[in-house]
Amino acid sequence: MSPLIKTIALLTCSNIFMTFAWYGHLKELSNKPLLVAIVISWGIAFFEYLFRVPANRIGFQELSIGQLKVIQEAITLSVFVPFSVFFMKEPLKLDYLWAGLCLLGAVYFVFRSRL
Repeated sequence: MSPLIKTIALLTCSNIFMTFAWYGHLKELSNKPLLVAIVISWGIAFFEYLFRVPANRIGFQELSIGQLKVIQEAITLSVFVPFSVFFMKEPLKLDYLWAGLCLLGAVYFVFRSRL
C-alpha cells in the first residue's frame, strides 16, 4: 500500500475520533459536568493521536507539511458533514458543498506540481 493511501486511511480514522472528541459531548454529555466532558474527550483524543502521529510520519515521507495539512482539512470536512447530519441530526446545507468545493480547490493547488 502506498504511503499516500496509508496516510489518508490513518487521517480518516483520526478525524473520526477527533470529531467525536470535539463535538460528541455536545449531544451525549450535555447534562454532565464540564470536567467529565473534558476527561472523556481527552480519552477519545488519545485514540485520535494513535492514528494522527503515524499518519503524519508516513505522509511526510512523500508529502510536504502543507500537503499533509490540506489533505487533513479535506478529510475533516468529509468526516464532519456525515457526523453533523447523522449523529447530531443537523440539516444538510448547501454551504457544505461550497466548502467542499473550496477544499477540493486547495487540494488541487497544493498537489498541482505533482500532476
